This record gives sequence, structure tokens and C-alpha cells, in this order.
Amino acid sequence: MDERIIIGDACVAEGADWLASFDPRFKTALAQTGPLPLRLKPEGFDQLLNSIIGQQVSVASANAIWGRMVGLELTTEDSIANASDDDLRAAGLSQQKMRYARALAEARIDYDALRDMPSETVIKTLTQVTGIGQWTAEIYAMFSLGRADVFAHGDLALQEAARVLLELEERPKEKQMKLIAADWSPWRSVAARVLWAYYRIVKSREGIR
Repeated sequence: MDERIIIGDACVAEGADWLASFDPRFKTALAQTGPLPLRLKPEGFDQLLNSIIGQQVSVASANAIWGRMVGLELTTEDSIANASDDDLRAAGLSQQKMRYARALAEARIDYDALRDMPSETVIKTLTQVTGIGQWTAEIYAMFSLGRADVFAHGDLALQEAARVLLELEERPKEKQMKLIAADWSPWRSVAARVLWAYYRIVKSREGIR
């Protein structure tokens, strides 16, 4: 696998410089956002479990549930596999989230092997697990694996930020967003960082957890 991996702030800055040179609109956005956050996260089961817990709930609720999961030591494959419904319910998981958590535990993903897979294969592998959608898999590839050229095309904040920055008449849907973002390769993950940061400025609210 010869994909570029983001390992530090210098990589993000390199990508931002490339994007600013490629399209002056990115230069305009970066002048407002300032230096971009690195956003790198650890790898592994608990990161994906945390992402599942965060689906369709507020940041505050997700953080509270995750805090209870940590306190109850329910953050490993074995602990989830051995937990009762009452255990998981006590942490705040809905019936659907319980099913997703167990599916992830049962999948026994080889997280070390993911590092050597092309990003498309990583995303395909992860989305085969019940409860892991395209967005969750893309976020894992971008921030836990540090992939420099992945973009979350279905992310509403990215779509809305692109609409404003590129002066589009309407928010691009996922298919159109893929076509637009293709021009930002090999730094699509950095383009996403720019757009999330720009979204917070435009909308004065947080783009992602």
C-alpha cells in the first residue's frame, strides 16, 4: 500500500498548502480557519465502538454513554460479547446499539491488518459489519489510520461547507460531492478538515464530534 499517511501537523500543513495552491477558494477558507487540527485518533475496537455509540445522538449524550461504558469496563470485544442486555442498558445503549456493539465484537476485525489495506478495502471491510455505515468507516480511515486521501462524501457539514465555499446554488448530494472532491486528491482528508473548520465559522456551530 503506497497511500500517504498523515502522521503529524506538518502533513496537514503540506496538504493545506497544496489545496490553497490548487484552488484559491481554499486559500480564502484557510485564512479564516487558521491552522487545521490534526484530529488523529487511536486505532482499534474501542474507537469504532465509540463511533457507533455516537451515531444519531448529541455530543453530550454520546460522551455520557461512553463515560459509563468506560466505567463499567465495556470497551473490549470480550467484555461486549460477555455482557448481558442489562449491563449494556445500564450504560445507556438502546436495543439497536446493543445489536451493533455485539456485531462489532463478533466480527473480530484484524485491526493491525487494516493498516496495510488500501483505503477502499478498509472501508469495504468495516461496512460489512452491522452498524458500521460508510461515514463511520471513512472517519476511521481518515483519523484512526491517518489516510490522507479519504473523504466523507455523505457528511452534511462537508456538503454545506462546500456549497458556501464553492458558491453552489444548492448543497451537493453525495454523488455530486464525490465528483467535486475527486479534484482534491491526493489530499481529500485535509480538504475535509478545511471544510469542517470552515463550516464552524460559517454556521457558528460544531461540525463533527
